This record gives sequence, C-alpha cells and structure tokens, in this order.
Amino acid sequence: MTDVEPGALPIAGIIVILLMMSAFFSGSETALTATSRARMHKLEGDGDRRAARVNRLICDRERLIGAILIGNNIVNTLAATLASVLFLKIFDGAGAAIAAATAVMTILIVIFGEVAPKTAAIARPDQVALLVAPAMRWIVQIFAPATAVLRLVIRGGLSLVGLNVAKTDGLFTAADELRGAIDLHHEEGAFDKGARDLFRGALDLDEIRVEEVMVHRKSIDMLDIDDKPAALISSALKSGHTRLPLFKDSPENIVGVLHAKDLLSALWEAEGDPAKVKIADLARPPYFTPETTTLAGQLDVFKRRQEHFALVVDEYGSIMGLVTLEDIIEEIVGEIEDEHDRPVQGVRPQSDGSINVDGQVTIRDLNRAMDWSLPDDEAVTIAGLVIHESQSIPDVGQTFSFHGFRFRILRRRRNQITAIKVTPIETAGAPVEYKDI
Repeated sequence: MTDVEPGALPIAGIIVILLMMSAFFSGSETALTATSRARMHKLEGDGDRRAARVNRLICDRERLIGAILIGNNIVNTLAATLASVLFLKIFDGAGAAIAAATAVMTILIVIFGEVAPKTAAIARPDQVALLVAPAMRWIVQIFAPATAVLRLVIRGGLSLVGLNVAKTDGLFTAADELRGAIDLHHEEGAFDKGARDLFRGALDLDEIRVEEVMVHRKSIDMLDIDDKPAALISSALKSGHTRLPLFKDSPENIVGVLHAKDLLSALWEAEGDPAKVKIADLARPPYFTPETTTLAGQLDVFKRRQEHFALVVDEYGSIMGLVTLEDIIEEIVGEIEDEHDRPVQGVRPQSDGSINVDGQVTIRDLNRAMDWSLPDDEAVTIAGLVIHESQSIPDVGQTFSFHGFRFRILRRRRNQITAIKVTPIETAGAPVEYKDI
C-alpha cells in the first residue's frame, strides 16, 4: 500500500456523488412504480402540478423504467470504474486494488444505492414520487432516444419467444382491480363488512341480471281486473304492496299495474264506496323488461322512465317475475327492512354451527348474510345450487358436500326443495355468527 495521491480525494468525492445519483435512480424507480395512480389523479384534479408530472411519467411505465435503468447503470458503472482507479492509487498491486474496489463498491452500491433508497421510497411512495417527478421528467426526455432503441430491441427479442408485450390480455378489468383492493382493505381492517358490501354491490350491478334478484312469479300478488271492485280493493289493501299487477283471464295476460296511491285517491273521491271505483281507469300501463337485463341497465331505465316497477319476461314473453327499484338498491345497501324484520327471510342459524335455509333464498343474500362465497354463476337460489351440483332433484335426508359446505335436504314439496340445512365443513359444530346486511 502506498501513500494516498493528491488526486484521490476528488475521485472519492465523485464516487460519493455517483452513489447519491444511484440512490436517486433506485428510489425513483420504486416510488414511481409503487405510487397510487388513483391518488395522483385526485391530486392532479385538485391542481397539484407535481402530481400531473407523475401521471405523465407513469402513463408510459416502459419508457420510464428504461430511462431509470439506463441512468442507474451508467452511474454505477462509472462509480465502479472510478473506484478501481482510486484503489490503484492506494494499493501497490493491480490485483489487490481491483479486488478491494469490487468488494467496497458492491457493499456501497447494495446498501446506499439500492436497499436504503428503495426501502425509504416504498415506505412513502407518493411523497417520494412527487419529489422526484420534476427531475425525472428531464431525465426521461434526455434518455428518450436510447429508451426508444432499447424498447425496439427488447420487444423484438421477446416476440421471438412468442411474448407480445404491446398487447394486453384483458384478463383483469378496472372493476376487478377495485374488487381486489376492497377485499384487501376489508381483510386489513380498513373497511368493515357493511362498507365492503356497499362498494362491491355497486360494482356488481353491471354483472347481475334482473332474473337473479326478481320476485318469482309464484310469489307475486296479482289482481284479477274482472273481480268485483270491493273484493279487488280489499285484496289490494291487504297485500302490503304499493304496486300490484292486474291481469285479465290469465296471470300471463298482464293488462296494467294498480298503484295504491291512485286507489286511495279514487276511494276518497268515491266517498269510500268501492262500487263507484273503476279499477280499469286507474290501471297504469305495464312495463316489461327481459330477464337478461343487467341491474345497471335496469336502473338507468327506471331513472329515464321514472318507473319503480317492471315485470320480467323470458325470451318467449312469459312472465318470470318482477323487479323493483328497491330490489336494485338493496343489492348495494343491503336489505331494506323495518326494525321488526329479520335481515334475510328464511335464514335460521342453529346452535350446532349450521343454518337452516329456505330453498328460495338467493345465494347472493345468503353470502351477504353469512359472509360466505358460494358461487352464483350457475344458480340463483340455494335450492338451485344444490340441484345444479347434484344433477338431480334430491330426496329428503340426502346430503351433499361441495364448495366447502355440507347440504342436507330437510323438506321438499313435489319437485321443489323448500328447506336445506347448510353446514360449513371447516367449522362444523361451531356456532355460526349471523351477520346483519
């Protein structure tokens, strides 16, 4: 080892500067790739010019990463080269100098040029991204020709192995990303179950069809328009519904919809005499919607037509059921009931950890009430799910296990399953917590 030459100190100073630049590039890469585009978009909307720069940078991540990697490799290579020169001035032998330079620079670059800045950036990605964006904008422009060539070379090489990076596969949509973020925040405790269901319900409106939430035709209160006014009015007042379909000759022949407000107004004008009320004059035109209409589409139609009620028909025009504005809203906010009602009708938790479920309870309502994830792609109701999975109409007492649950048939009326006992297999024997929706 020799005495340190006068030129060694400036070289050491340059190496320190290069290490700082390496840290800048590494931290910028982590911050700009980890920053939240949603938060940056919000800040840009609020007038933050730095957020606007960040958004312009991350809109082309391939170009950004290329510029950062080019700059980082240049400063790291220069630092290593200068370190070799510096240690040659310090050590007598070239071999010892190169070995020492390699060891020292590896440690310095890993600690101060990579790990430390990346750790700091990942802890505060948004703040760091806003801080480095002005300088990084110029760096990206300076290296733009080099990154363009680099992009062509990389894409050409990857295309040789059948990978086209310029074409996205479209497997995940923005809604899928939002659902994942909502579920993650719920698991981390940022959202409670109610908030999670609210967000997911709004996102799912585009994927749920009206047939999945409609009231089935067998459960609809209908009125025969040919009945005597007194009997018809009595049935209407006892039904508890605001809007009632009116049929003539056959329930398939819906000729109008009777609104309770119209009926009460007519009764008032008739001084309470049912014989003076002409039901046909009160009937509003019925509105029909296909069973394949999505809830989002139906909600738009309800708002445009100022309707709250639609009769659901299949491809042959047969009445399948009815859907109301309240049914759609309940998919977002949960069941709208008064203080005397159960959150979900037909769901009865048992002390042994199971629940007894009426067959017509929808899978979505059951999942929401119990915080389960039974699939609803092939069936709407819990009875439909059992029939689909078993490929039969089970007898009373039969038991099936699928999707992590055990299903035992409790009651059956003709070909209709009316009651099922559902037990989570992994928690069999433990009390079930019934969650209000």
